[in-house]
Amino acid sequence: MNAVEIKNIVKKYSKKKSSVTAVNNISFTVEEGELFGLLGPDGAGKSTIFRILTTLLLPDSGSATVLNYDIIKDWKEIRNIVGYMPGRFSLYQDLTVEENLEFFATVFNTTIQENYELVADIYKQLEPFKHRRAGKLSGGMKQKLALSCALIHKPKILFLDEPTTGVDPVSRKEFWEMLIRLKKQGISILVSTPYMDEANLCDRVALMQSGRILEIDTPQNIVNRFEKNLLAVRSGNMFNLLNDLRSIPQIESCFAFGDNHHVVIDETDFNSEDLKKYLISNGHSDISISSIEPTIEDCFMQLMKK
Repeated sequence: MNAVEIKNIVKKYSKKKSSVTAVNNISFTVEEGELFGLLGPDGAGKSTIFRILTTLLLPDSGSATVLNYDIIKDWKEIRNIVGYMPGRFSLYQDLTVEENLEFFATVFNTTIQENYELVADIYKQLEPFKHRRAGKLSGGMKQKLALSCALIHKPKILFLDEPTTGVDPVSRKEFWEMLIRLKKQGISILVSTPYMDEANLCDRVALMQSGRILEIDTPQNIVNRFEKNLLAVRSGNMFNLLNDLRSIPQIESCFAFGDNHHVVIDETDFNSEDLKKYLISNGHSDISISSIEPTIEDCFMQLMKK
């Protein structure tokens, strides 16, 4: 049995004179016990998919099931077996850490003590602050509290919508370590993120843009299918370099990546030496060109261009 099955889901948001297609005929499955990532920028449709799967939003067409429960017919059953952490912090900011957790436990007719072992690793970090109001917590602590509240009723599947956005790098690392431990306990996890570096922490990922899925596979398989010659290019004037690189006909794509520009050469008769000569003739100095292995982000940019 799959944890999630989505078939041809379409969702549009209407405006006064037009409509926006947030999810455009999307289909995919998530296996039980899988850590599945939806990767894409803001506006890709990730949050809309999560709201549909957690029965907070009705699709315009298509169908979906969560652990064989239909999202429309069986919405009550689905709400009892899922844990949902929305992108925006949505707990009661005037309640303390402990009061928020007790409230969510009560909603699902359970107690903190009954399911404490499930949230123990996370909640132990919060216990020193259990009498502090949720609104006064740091970004990382807020995310840990939200995850604890999503887990307190012992869900079979977790939906985490951009849980690490705006969180410091240390808290991001700790959060993903917690997710991997939860996966080992048999919980299926769907997580969305705009951070491409988090793709490698997922079993499989779906790369999304403008309501469509560009590709679904394991992160390594996606990278392995990148067949173009990829270069990291740097010079003394990075702004002019970007414009000059994009003006070269033999260069298929070029985008800024850290302290380099990542360049895909389209034609085999144009190599790095030819590129260096061209840049020197255009007044560039301190030029550095090296072949590099692609990342998920390089694959995403390549798929967007197609």
